[in-house]
Amino acid sequence: MVSVTIDRTKTETEPGTTILEAARAIGIYIPTLCYLKELNVTGACRVCLVEIEGAKALQPSCAIPVSQGMVIHTNSPRVIKARKMVLELYLSNHPFDCLTCVRNQYCELQSLAERYHITNLLAKGERKTPPKDDQSPAMVREPSKCVVCRRCVRVCKDIQEIGIYQIVERGFDSVASPAFKKSLAETPCIYCGQCLLLCPTAAIHEREDQEKVWEALNDPGKHVIIQTAPSIRSTIGEAFGMPVGSLVTGKMVAAVRRLGFDRVFDDCFGADIVVMEEGHELMHRLKNGGPLPQFTSCCPGWLRLCLLFYPELIPHLSSVKSPQQLFGALSKTYYAQKEGIDPNSIYSVSVMPCVAKKWEAVREEGTRDSGQQDVDVVLTTRELAHMIRTAGINLAQMPEEEFDNPMGYASGAGVIFGSGGGVLEATMRTVFEIWTGKPLEKVPLRELMSFEKVQEAEIDLGDRIVRCAVARTTGEARRLIDRVKTGELQFDFIEIMACPGGCVGGGGQPVYPGLDTWDGQMEQRYKRGEALFEQDRIKKVRKAHENPYIKMLYEEFLGQPLSTRSRQLLHTTYTEIPLYDLQGSASSMD
Repeated sequence: MVSVTIDRTKTETEPGTTILEAARAIGIYIPTLCYLKELNVTGACRVCLVEIEGAKALQPSCAIPVSQGMVIHTNSPRVIKARKMVLELYLSNHPFDCLTCVRNQYCELQSLAERYHITNLLAKGERKTPPKDDQSPAMVREPSKCVVCRRCVRVCKDIQEIGIYQIVERGFDSVASPAFKKSLAETPCIYCGQCLLLCPTAAIHEREDQEKVWEALNDPGKHVIIQTAPSIRSTIGEAFGMPVGSLVTGKMVAAVRRLGFDRVFDDCFGADIVVMEEGHELMHRLKNGGPLPQFTSCCPGWLRLCLLFYPELIPHLSSVKSPQQLFGALSKTYYAQKEGIDPNSIYSVSVMPCVAKKWEAVREEGTRDSGQQDVDVVLTTRELAHMIRTAGINLAQMPEEEFDNPMGYASGAGVIFGSGGGVLEATMRTVFEIWTGKPLEKVPLRELMSFEKVQEAEIDLGDRIVRCAVARTTGEARRLIDRVKTGELQFDFIEIMACPGGCVGGGGQPVYPGLDTWDGQMEQRYKRGEALFEQDRIKKVRKAHENPYIKMLYEEFLGQPLSTRSRQLLHTTYTEIPLYDLQGSASSMD
């Protein structure tokens, strides 16, 4: 052990421990802006400077390991003065639009400015005014708010392994950007939004669509419906001060209903339909020699990755739309017919944990199969939370209310779609019972619920072993695909989720300002996922094929899985997105 003194407190710690970690272990706070343990330790922001006796210059505590006998001061006048100067320099080149910024009160730079009571900027000079990039259907970049922390660079390159961002220009003009300062729309960005979640300011944020929804709600000629994705019930509570992983399903329904929506539906119903269609599609391929492995197609981030980088795998993609898209198509056909509503008057809103869903809703294929735009607007979890706050609704004080039917009842299988591995487990529950005619007494997929890298499992159908795998993050997906393509690994069914942890870690979920460890980020996602599996455990109906409203849908409208009408409304096609059609975007790859 190494003995050190931090702010007159003697402590012992293991060799290799950084000053920052040693200080936090004894309850001493040192601020950070760029630091993200396990992912981004660059010492670039200089906000974590400390004074070490015997050293001439102040040192970044996140990057300097302790040594025997070291005496450290974290809050000396010299340190405080230096930190304030660093923050003033950041602020002197930062837009002063905090009151209208999408990250107001959730901005790490703003929080540090308040903590160090910066009320007057002594540093003055030229200010950068780079143009805003709002060409993408999913995300907006505001380079003027970039603090060059490099978090987006690291997560995009090291976790997702896409490599969109890098630091361009030098010195005062440095900014995190696609190469040659291209728009995100001109790059092979998959719109997963992980950069957005880790950005300490609003340099990257989602394209906001709240005003469109408010206008629809105030239009008496529109019948406005909303579908909420599975993971929303275990995440939106965080935006109202509730503990991470709080299940607020009933309260969420009540709050959304008070916003003025005509019907509040559950996208888990759509997930149950995906299980039925995708499960039958898998069984058809197993029996008839279809392209295997079959890849899930629910995740639009993974879908973009496939269309951009692995077009040869398009025949292996499930043709079933995501729950969002097939729900939108059914809302303007089945629901409209059942309720006697003019489909042209229906305004379909979805709330998703994902910014890539905004792209999915407007992509060229499979988004107008109802005869209208199937999903009119996609909101993120954060956007819905903002609308609820705007309406003066306190989510925590809402009563428990139920979703509306016929598209509001879901099985536990639909609920677990929101966590990595959930799509595979939900599908195999139904496939096993239809194939064998026996109930699945024990789910053999619990090992898939770990958030660690690629997980594998085998399902014994009696006359056939189905080999399954789950990959979370596109980086892990790349390695898995490469091994499958070389024949090193063989699978029948593969679930890929672009975001770490699955939808619970999607780019549209609440952010954790100040949570500067990657392991901590993943722990929060794990709690969210566990909440979904807890709801699954207490559900009376836990299998999609046992959902009475799913049975009614097929009896009254669809006929059977993979029927002509099912294929028309619930299935889609895919076309390669050529890299060089993105106006030179291939040059932005790392």
